[in-house]
Amino acid sequence: MKNIDAVFLKQLKETFKNKTILIQFLMMPILAVVMENTITLDDMPEHFFVKMFSVMFVGMAPLTCMSAIISEEKEKNTLRALMMSNVKPFEYLIGVGLYVWLMCMAGAAVFAVCGSYEGMDFCVFMLIMSVGILLSSLIGAVIGVFSKNQMAATSVTVPVMMVFSFLPMLSMFNESIEKIAGVTYSQQMSILINGLGTTEIKPESIIIISANFLTAIVLFAVAFKKKGLE
Repeated sequence: MKNIDAVFLKQLKETFKNKTILIQFLMMPILAVVMENTITLDDMPEHFFVKMFSVMFVGMAPLTCMSAIISEEKEKNTLRALMMSNVKPFEYLIGVGLYVWLMCMAGAAVFAVCGSYEGMDFCVFMLIMSVGILLSSLIGAVIGVFSKNQMAATSVTVPVMMVFSFLPMLSMFNESIEKIAGVTYSQQMSILINGLGTTEIKPESIIIISANFLTAIVLFAVAFKKKGLE
């Protein structure tokens, strides 16, 4: 626990130094608050911007942050120094993952407040966001572990991030895209969040999200076995 706490506190202290990471945590919640309170269109669904940006936030922020942190520290040999200081790989990954998850959950709380979710709806919204953030963090860790350096990680992260963050938005305007996006966890999150308080949770969404989760775990196991944190 001491090593995990040390890694967590290290990342927390570097939050304001690393502008790329800080922007990822702040951009979508701020956009949601601003647009939710300044833009009103005819026939626009209630809390449209909160629902849209919260899904984009899950598909973008944790994934980008995890891959950037791991790949950057690999490139700068910070990880080598940590390993030599008896910090085990799983301790490092838990520390970084916990940091990203908690920072993103703080952003999720902003979305929940801005969307006026209360009581059970608030709890369910935060649960959906927490699962999505964990899954995106795991995918980001896969990219970070597998990449040799930060540039290589970015070249993979950007297209993957765009798929998970923008597909749910595009699926609102195109039925063909909606069918394709249906196999992704971010699209199922969008369905769950949009139906919050009005429709029951469909087993199909739980199955697809679980399948995505298992796939991410397998990919992480393969990447870690092949590359490790060297």
